[in-house]
Amino acid sequence: MVTVTIQGEQKQYEQGTSFEAIASEYQEQYDGLIAVASANGKIRELFKKVTKDCEVDFFTLKDDVGYKTYVRTATMLFMKAVNDLFGAETAQNSRVEFAIGHGSYVSSGGRIPATDENAAKIKTRMEQLAAEKAPFKKRSFPLEEAMELFRAHGMKDKEKLFRYRMSSSVNIYELQGYYDYYYGYMLPHTGYVKWFDVIAYDEGFMMLLPTKKYPTVVAPFREQKKLFQTMKTSTEWGQKIGIETVGDLNDQICSGSLNDLLLIQEAEQERKIGEIAKEIVGRGNVKFVMIAGPSSSGKTSFSHRLSIQLRTLGKTPHPIGLDNYFVDREKTPKDENGKYNFECLEAIDVKKFNEDMTCLLAGGMVELPEFNFKLGKREYKGNFKQLGEDDILVIEGIHGLNEKMSYALPEESKYKIYISALTTLNVDAHNRIPTTDGRLLRRMVRDARTRGTAAQGTIAMWSSVRRGEEENIFPFQEDADAMFNSAQIYELAVLKTFAEPLLFQIPKGTPEFYEAKRLLKFLNYFLGMPSEGLPNNSICREFVGGSCFNV
Repeated sequence: MVTVTIQGEQKQYEQGTSFEAIASEYQEQYDGLIAVASANGKIRELFKKVTKDCEVDFFTLKDDVGYKTYVRTATMLFMKAVNDLFGAETAQNSRVEFAIGHGSYVSSGGRIPATDENAAKIKTRMEQLAAEKAPFKKRSFPLEEAMELFRAHGMKDKEKLFRYRMSSSVNIYELQGYYDYYYGYMLPHTGYVKWFDVIAYDEGFMMLLPTKKYPTVVAPFREQKKLFQTMKTSTEWGQKIGIETVGDLNDQICSGSLNDLLLIQEAEQERKIGEIAKEIVGRGNVKFVMIAGPSSSGKTSFSHRLSIQLRTLGKTPHPIGLDNYFVDREKTPKDENGKYNFECLEAIDVKKFNEDMTCLLAGGMVELPEFNFKLGKREYKGNFKQLGEDDILVIEGIHGLNEKMSYALPEESKYKIYISALTTLNVDAHNRIPTTDGRLLRRMVRDARTRGTAAQGTIAMWSSVRRGEEENIFPFQEDADAMFNSAQIYELAVLKTFAEPLLFQIPKGTPEFYEAKRLLKFLNYFLGMPSEGLPNNSICREFVGGSCFNV
């Protein structure tokens, strides 16, 4: 017998009892389907068995680790359905490209026609597999045997990935004779995947899943054409230069041609910034360039580089931060926890901003404010501005795309830009890298360097940051005139060197420890890349340091 402590209550179980069996006894006490367990601070899949006395807690689909487990399991179920319907080669060559809202876009490389009929076939097969409650079997293979298995099944991307693996073994999942690799945990059997949909979209399929907030509801797909096209274009660019997966990037690092990769990536981003600048000038009457994007998108570096491009075209750009229009601290709204909510629109003096911008547009002179964050007040220090014929205001802030922010300005006087780090590099064909992981690592490295904030603090507040983005930025991204992807195909290899020591400092037993362990495992796939060769105007410099801009 073993003693298991759950929520302060001790119970005796036979040695070898599964965590799934124990979870079934406590399911009613949890708000959401239990997905994984924690035993003495270590994440355990529910099909694992209790072998010694331990303190147990459970994570549901409403928790980050539980939700990611559901997404991962649903992805393998999708690939198994493709394998059964269209053959093993098609499944291995299908690629989970990126996420659009709550949908994951899967491309078959042209092997499956993107029709409603084929989408229905995949969904039906997934439902059949779910009804069978087929178990996911996890086996540990010696590294060489795993690579031979990948080779035999045509998984060249996985074989390349594990060529750089330092550990001696690899965990591989098997579902009714179908083998695949996923980094992270899996649910016990297919019956747990109850909520999903599959629709045909563009040249592939969207696998629609619930959100973490509403884990039992699959909402209709909300099309985001501009975001999709930006992601697709970035993916195609990676294919053209031969870097689609982490294994491809590691190959490039080992080849000794890093300098070429840096120059190509920076030239591609500069080309796109130049095209945006030309479009702004080409419109003829743009006076306000509104830039918005989620945390750690590289907005500041981008605005500087855009300003340089505008200067080459004969314009005189002037940067303005919307943060300078914060209301005084005591007037700032508070959230449900009684803390100041600096991310809501009401935290900005929208009326004053519109009055100033309207005056400038009419040819008047305005004294622009500067917000004193220490005192929590707006101050005026003689920064007078009057717009000449070639002057353009480059305005940066999270509400820049919200029409309520600039309601008094004529539409033709504004040019809106959405910027985000939209990672399109994959771990391998079936394991995509969430864009939020790249931004979190950027934020973590910058916070430690510029604010003295430990990685634990950055992770602790990340959910609050994400909530603000969901409310104030993402709903308006499709209203942008242009989208700019600031992700750099090599940057995670650079960030690895800076982030790993910070993550190792997070102590076991803290809520942030699980996320730290996940990110460390993720970074372990990458070979490290030195930052010395980065150009000093690179967006990556905004986070690792050494930028020529005041960032």
